[in-house]
Amino acid sequence: MSDAEENPLEETEEDGEIEVEEEDEEGEYANYKELESAQQQSTNSNMPGWRESQEEGEEEEDEDGEEGEEGEEEEEDEEEWEEEKRVEEKEDGEEEGEEVGEEEEEATGAQEETTVQPQEITEPVVSLEGLTQADSQSISSYFFKKIHSGSASKHSLQSELSEATELSRDLVAQLEFLDLDLTTSGEQQLRFPERQPSGEPGEKAKQGPQDESEQETRDLGPEREALEPEKREKRKGKRVSYEHERNEKEFQPKARSPSQSLVSITTGDILFQKDDSANVYPLTMTWSFGWNSSLPVYYIRDENQTVLLYASAHNAVIYNVLKNNQHHLQGHPNVISCLCISEDRRWVATADKGPNCLIIIWDSFTGIPVHTIFDSCPEGNGIRAMAITRDAKYLATISDAEIQKVCIWRWTLAVETPACTLDLPREYGFQNYLTFNPTNNKELVSNSKTQAIYYMWYEEGDTLTHSAPLLTGKTFNKLVGKFSQSVFHLNLTQILSATMEGKLVVWDIDRPPPSASSSLGFPHIKPCKLVHLQKEGITVLTTVDSYIVTGDIRGNIKFYDCTLSIVNWYSHFKLSSIRTLSFSKTPASPPTENTNYPPDCTLKGNSFIVRNLIIGTADASVYHLTTDGTKLEKLFVEPKDAICAISCHPYQPLIAIGSFCGMIKVWDYEKKKYLFSRVFEKGLGVQSLTYNPEGTLLGAGFTEGTVYILDAMSLESEIPEPFKYSRSSVTHISFSHDSKYMATADVLFTVAVYVLRVKNGRRVWEYLARLRSHRKSIRSVLFGVHLDSNEPRLLSLGRDRLLIEYNLPKSYRDHLEVLDIHRTDQGSCPTCMVWYPPLTKELFLLVCNSGYKVKLFNSTTKMCRKTLLGPVYGSPIEQVQILPAKTPMELQKRYLVFINRDKVGLQILPVDGNPHKTSALVCHPSGVAGLTLSYDGRYAFTAGGQDRSVAQWEINLSALEAVVSLGGEDLTPFYGLVSGGREGKFYRELEDYFYYSQLRSQGIDTMETRKVSEHICLSELPFVIREIGFYPSEDRIEDMFNEIRFSEYVDTGKLIDKINLPDFFKVYLNHRPPFGNTMSGIQQSFDILGFTNSKGKKAIRREDFLKLLLTKGEHMTEEEMSDCFATLFGLNPEGWKSEPAASSVKGSEICFEEELPDEITAEIFTTEILGLTISQDFRQEPTVSEARRSV
Repeated sequence: MSDAEENPLEETEEDGEIEVEEEDEEGEYANYKELESAQQQSTNSNMPGWRESQEEGEEEEDEDGEEGEEGEEEEEDEEEWEEEKRVEEKEDGEEEGEEVGEEEEEATGAQEETTVQPQEITEPVVSLEGLTQADSQSISSYFFKKIHSGSASKHSLQSELSEATELSRDLVAQLEFLDLDLTTSGEQQLRFPERQPSGEPGEKAKQGPQDESEQETRDLGPEREALEPEKREKRKGKRVSYEHERNEKEFQPKARSPSQSLVSITTGDILFQKDDSANVYPLTMTWSFGWNSSLPVYYIRDENQTVLLYASAHNAVIYNVLKNNQHHLQGHPNVISCLCISEDRRWVATADKGPNCLIIIWDSFTGIPVHTIFDSCPEGNGIRAMAITRDAKYLATISDAEIQKVCIWRWTLAVETPACTLDLPREYGFQNYLTFNPTNNKELVSNSKTQAIYYMWYEEGDTLTHSAPLLTGKTFNKLVGKFSQSVFHLNLTQILSATMEGKLVVWDIDRPPPSASSSLGFPHIKPCKLVHLQKEGITVLTTVDSYIVTGDIRGNIKFYDCTLSIVNWYSHFKLSSIRTLSFSKTPASPPTENTNYPPDCTLKGNSFIVRNLIIGTADASVYHLTTDGTKLEKLFVEPKDAICAISCHPYQPLIAIGSFCGMIKVWDYEKKKYLFSRVFEKGLGVQSLTYNPEGTLLGAGFTEGTVYILDAMSLESEIPEPFKYSRSSVTHISFSHDSKYMATADVLFTVAVYVLRVKNGRRVWEYLARLRSHRKSIRSVLFGVHLDSNEPRLLSLGRDRLLIEYNLPKSYRDHLEVLDIHRTDQGSCPTCMVWYPPLTKELFLLVCNSGYKVKLFNSTTKMCRKTLLGPVYGSPIEQVQILPAKTPMELQKRYLVFINRDKVGLQILPVDGNPHKTSALVCHPSGVAGLTLSYDGRYAFTAGGQDRSVAQWEINLSALEAVVSLGGEDLTPFYGLVSGGREGKFYRELEDYFYYSQLRSQGIDTMETRKVSEHICLSELPFVIREIGFYPSEDRIEDMFNEIRFSEYVDTGKLIDKINLPDFFKVYLNHRPPFGNTMSGIQQSFDILGFTNSKGKKAIRREDFLKLLLTKGEHMTEEEMSDCFATLFGLNPEGWKSEPAASSVKGSEICFEEELPDEITAEIFTTEILGLTISQDFRQEPTVSEARRSV
């Protein structure tokens, strides 16, 4: 395999431009020997190259004369060493040189397929081009030490230097990327990328200087060593000028130039050496519990460690079993639908399924995304199957659409379109598996449940042909079964397709000779035979070494030779259905006296030697099988079904995770260690979990209505029999502060209460009562404390907009007493509630609703005291919790953690509508099902529901505070919420209306002296609000009045009856709809109230429309309705309810038959009656001129 095949990105140049130096093999080999000479010389240096180069750089200005002498001494030493080396070279012979030349020629030819890594994945590079000869010598010394010191650096190339051919090939390739140009004259140059990323342990070296003009002058690799002398002299002169400029600059460390990336210089796994402790985001994922067992798990490292690759939600996880570390490959906007890995286990490709789907290729050595393909499936819904060639040059995908498309990508080139595509007919079925021929990059095979397809890619014309013979029951006169997977046979002339009936379909590949004309047709396949291989359905089919391997639904793993004769099998492990088999990259060691390979089942009974492997099963278990000794190790067992229930222990670093499969697992989330678990009987899916405040009990609600109370440390039942008083899934569980009461809510809108009593000296939980108190789903069940008696209080909140408090002391067996009922909103539906922390003298309930608002209710009177704009991140908040305070000082500064449909976020309290006080990111694209916080407030945990994962997020509050401080103070953050900001047209008109309302309140026609004030009275607030395009109901107006009146009541005992402009601006921003007046909201009302007219649109008849205004909702009087229409139709020149003398037409004189059409649609109501302009996206807020009719 060539260098380009081993590292597809290693032969690339900047911006996709490739320059290939055509030099003879002799020149390249001589250059390699010269580099080897510099390498050997560098091992004798007495001090680290970076430090030496820095010290010399600091003395450069005063010791210019010494540079030439030092250069001559270094050159003489090098010549003496080379003289000694020539003797050794003769022993190696010319054969080695020919091999090197061939390898270089092969690598050069492969450059046409590759490009440089995208800019976003590059790392800084330190350029040392203009250093003196002594400086470059010291740095080259450091460089080659790093290559050859296995104990000092994880970037060691020792494994690559075992043979002379490997040495020459890999070293030349590496130097080609490092742009080394070592000359034998006094001025050598070396472009040396930093060997480790910043923060990596064990790396203390300082960086060299960086010239600003470095990016414009680049060396093209060690091939330039063979340049003619005159060219070399020209380049030397240019370096001297650079050096002169550099000497005038201060010698200081600088970042690595973006011309090279960490990917191109890394030859070994450094993923778990990097220090990722630097946390600059408010929320950072630190661990992922669970994995997607529908996708494969890969064995990517096996040198003294076990490293796995698997998918968890929208992240790919690289898990080091020995170190118990995870690295997350984050970047997908949707749940990952497929992933694959190259033969050398370095290049990982992941793809997702959903809107704006991506294909990302990662370097597993560094965790860096090296290429991203956007819009890979614009017509469909993402990628369903994917495969990568053995040498990682090409990627093939099959879309997840009704008409599936097969694409082949030259991902190593800077192109955004596939090399070729092919649309598959519907009758082929849904293709869900794809693989390349391991020995021919131009051949592929895929299959659905009913059809196998063979593909041939003609690269010259970028055409993809296919052959898909249809199998029927008459083909073999036997039942074939559903296809599972297909592979190319080891003999390369056949394809094997496994079926769920335990059979193999053998396809012959008919390939016309290359010299044959096109009249003979394209390659195609035809069914050859049907082999009944085993009784159990085959779920996995793969090849390794000289074996064909199957995994089946009974957990058996069987090995066959090329004639399909069985060689060995593993059937005694009692595993569930096999989902994936991944073999080690390292071949099995040959048998010795110390090995214990099992015998195969042939007559000879030879040792069965095969590589170690990773086994993934349908029950989400992962095992490692060591074939030497047949040792099976269980690595982890995760939930195989949806995860909706999570809860953190109140004072220990424990988290309980419950799944629909009936499993409850408890983890130590600081040590990332699984502690204990319990699996309940089939049919019991865990829907909700909650620890009691003492941390001794764990309440568990199940999908079929059962409620368990478990011991927190053993998960054993604390009650003789579980409670079965609910007939549907228990969605909420809550304990009172003294653990005397437990309340639950279920899907059928019922609240149930259980009480702890003492009987015969024992504490016993008993059922108290239940009540169907809501008409729609219950969103929260919350216990509180009566401040005067310290007794528990219980409240529930439903989507029916009702906040209900229960009277626990007066409740008795089968009777749950209701204390009071309050409506929380008029239009929006509440989504969750929590007790607001004591940041003020008043105790509040914080309620979030579907209108992106956060409301504060007085805990006693239930009066709405404040309405504020909440986080707006695509969907309303669905669950919220207050972050625990760690220290007494933090009690004065509190934070809130929330989730919406697919995101988790932070909010700084108090909530005031400032958009900079909140931050969020995508945590589970398919939907968040639960949220819990650690007892110390360091971590947040989110459950992903159907993606079967739980994410652990580290909270960094200082990062969020930094955003707030940068956002400005006072009204500065709020100006950005309106069009044009502080100096825009909207805000200017708002000021004009604010001061005009003062004139209006004093009388338009008055002749008295005007009194200009900074305030307006509250009675004017509704008119100004409506004039600028926000039309609140009377109920919302009352909420605004209460908010302003009682804003200082707790502190001063006085009511406020006026408001200034800054406070008015905040009230407007916090109360208005977050997306303005939308056509969809108006249309929804007409859908409910109207009928379908002859044009198929929802409409309301004129008489019904007037009747609704007079009788329904906040109905009007006839006078109010007439005055309103007079203003809308332009009959009152000064507006609604203006001065009596200014009215030219009385409301009673309006003829509605003339002004209103017989049928009113949403469009007519909006444009002709209200006079608004409908924007194209229906989300833009109407401007002031659009929001009012000109008069």
